[in-house]
Amino acid sequence: MALLTHQSAISDALKNFDSLPDSANVRQPVVEALFACSSATVWRLVHRGVLKPKKLSERVTAFNVGDLRAALAKA
Repeated sequence: MALLTHQSAISDALKNFDSLPDSANVRQPVVEALFACSSATVWRLVHRGVLKPKKLSERVTAFNVGDLRAALAKA
């Protein structure tokens, strides 16, 4: 059941991505879906400087929507 909730949260973030403010943050599965890539590729993009994650807490990392839009525009 937790998987369903997690998947619906991802799909909601993807459906509403265009209406999210630039100051919003999304988690890694949303980034994977936006860039159509794997988790490893997301972190390769981070190491190349294409993406910049934000550490929200010890175990939570998110990506800024405004930064993702800029990266997608360059791609």
